[in-house]
Parts: sequence; structure tokens; C-alpha cells
Amino acid sequence: MHKERTLDNIYSACEMEGSFTPLIEMDVELIKSIFNIARTDLDTADKWAKAASKDSEEWNAIFKQYYDALHGFGEALVYFNQIKARTHECLFAYLCNKYSELELNWDFLEEVRTKRNGIHYYGRPVSYLDWKKLELQMKLHLSVLKKAVEEKIAHEK
Repeated sequence: MHKERTLDNIYSACEMEGSFTPLIEMDVELIKSIFNIARTDLDTADKWAKAASKDSEEWNAIFKQYYDALHGFGEALVYFNQIKARTHECLFAYLCNKYSELELNWDFLEEVRTKRNGIHYYGRPVSYLDWKKLELQMKLHLSVLKKAVEEKIAHEK
């Protein structure tokens, strides 16, 4: 019988599989570097999105750039806990579970993760309309994660 892919099920599976790897130390310089790369990804995606026409095939690259920023901010935040998640799915499950105060939406994170995988592994393009359906939630999640990392970096100084 197929088990439902809920946050709790995925988080438990990631734990059981050893997908949350403990890091020996918290490397603040590494976190800052990951954060800065994610911030650059976000800035680049914003520029590309402003310049792209609605019928452009660039929306694949734009979406992937936003997704990379989302992943980067999430990874930087998890590194503060001295954890490396083996997969994107486990990273998002960890974030939703351990940072519930951020009110991240598991269903949204799964949607963008599978859409990104669709581009990479199955040749499923993202259109302007696809992007518009996700844009508000993507920008909200990016903002929340970026702010959380900025606050943690500020406390490390």
C-alpha cells in the first residue's frame, strides 16, 4: 500500500534513513557564503523576471534561479543547527519541522521541488503562467527564509 507523502511521513523517513547528517561544527563563514550566493541568485532571478516576455522560454531558468535561492537560504538556516540534509525533500521537511514558527508551507515546498525536478529530470518546462501561480508564495517563502538567516548571522557577530 502506498503511504501518503505528508510532512511527518517524509521527516520520519529522512530521520530513519540517516538523511540529516550532523556537522562537526557550525561554520559561520560557510553559512555566509551560501547566504550570499542565494541572495545573488534571488537578485538575478528578479532581474531576469522583469526582462522576460510572457511567451519566453526563459521562465524555466527564472524558476530554477528562484528555486536555487530558496534552497540556498534553507540550507544556510539548517547549517546553524549543524545539520546537512541529504536531499532537497529532507531539507524542506527539516525546515518545516524544526522552524515551525516560520510557518513554511510544506505543500508549496513540495510543489516547487517537484516542478524543479520536472524541469531537470523529465523535460517538463515552466511557463509564465506556471510561474505566476507560484510567484507570491515563492517570494513570501524567500523573504521569510532570508530574514531568518540574516537574523541568525547578525547574532553570530
